[in-house]
Amino acid sequence: MKALLQFVFVICFFSCGPVINYDYEHRTDFSQYKTYNFFDDIESGMSELDENRFKEAITTVFKAKGYEMSDTPDFFVDIQSELYEVAQDGGFGVGIGGTGGNMGGGMSVGIPVSQNTTRRVIILEFLDKDRRTLFWQAVARGAYKQNASPEKRQLDFLKLVDKILSGYPPKKTAKN
Repeated sequence: MKALLQFVFVICFFSCGPVINYDYEHRTDFSQYKTYNFFDDIESGMSELDENRFKEAITTVFKAKGYEMSDTPDFFVDIQSELYEVAQDGGFGVGIGGTGGNMGGGMSVGIPVSQNTTRRVIILEFLDKDRRTLFWQAVARGAYKQNASPEKRQLDFLKLVDKILSGYPPKKTAKN
């Protein structure tokens, strides 16, 4: 029973994190991309402060992976973001019942409970410098904490970017 409870806890804990989906051009030679820069005209959908935090997180993670920012980059980074509301519909029921002799009865009441949750989708795209074509994309969906402190936002962005860029470059798969 204890093992079952631990398993349920682990599933619940990890199901709360961001969901990330990747797509990429399968013919791309990712080894040719060593330097990057951000588009000058990014319309990220984030506040200027959050956009700067997100870019700083990308720079930190890329530096750890051996990529360098350059004025003559091999590829450009584009960031898009959007907030949306998700209605968390739920409820609970209260029931009363009883029996007596040959008689039985019951009553049930459902109480609706709902709360909107703000979530954010962030799309991170890498485009070839010369062709300006998309060769890699990550779409991350997760919770958004509007009241988080600047330090908490920076840490959250760093964790998110680290998770996103764990899928770059894509791992080579065996050809079918």
